[in-house]
Amino acid sequence: MKAHILYVEDDESLSFVTRDNLELQGYRITYCSDGKQAMDILIHQRFDLCILDVMLPEIDGFTLAREIRKFDTEVPILFLTARSLKEDRIHGLRLGGDDYITKPFSIEELILKIEIFLRRSRITQPEQPSHFRIGNYEFDYNNLKLTKGEEERRLTQKEADLLKFFIDNRNQVVKRSTILQQIWGEDDYFMGRSLDVFISRLRKYLQKDGQLKIENIHGVGFRLVDDSNTTS
Repeated sequence: MKAHILYVEDDESLSFVTRDNLELQGYRITYCSDGKQAMDILIHQRFDLCILDVMLPEIDGFTLAREIRKFDTEVPILFLTARSLKEDRIHGLRLGGDDYITKPFSIEELILKIEIFLRRSRITQPEQPSHFRIGNYEFDYNNLKLTKGEEERRLTQKEADLLKFFIDNRNQVVKRSTILQQIWGEDDYFMGRSLDVFISRLRKYLQKDGQLKIENIHGVGFRLVDDSNTTS
């Protein structure tokens, strides 16, 4: 599975094209349209790289980068900006940013920079968490266990992979094609039928907690709704 990237951009057209291209490269993208939404997500998730537009509603990209650096000194931060002023670049780098990309930019340039910084960060990349709280359940990914009180269920590896993917993207719509690429490695009809079976299984496993549900977003994909953790 390729890197998990936080992408914060308020331009809907640009963000759609950029996300689509990055997902085609195999990256897992968590997208936010403003800085406050991104800050809420960062409290609960770790990322391999952050792409931040500078001019954002609610919380701007510079402020967001400053907050990220308070709890994560290693994750690479790339700024996107329509401004090329030297002062802005210096200010962003002093806040802990790693590089700038000036709009308009090419997808090829962005992908190249992403690969460069991911190669550098992998040397010191921290171990990813394996224990998760989801509603009233405890999920031990490494040991394939889903627990609620005294009840314990052993998952298959594929079930655990899919549940972890939903937890990493909880309360967000994830495309059906993205799930298939990330978990099954390819997007075709037969894999799609297999995904439907696994979705049904997870719904059954989580049905004893009314705060949890896996929604089918018609024509798009799915969303794990966790009403106990609505900001993650």
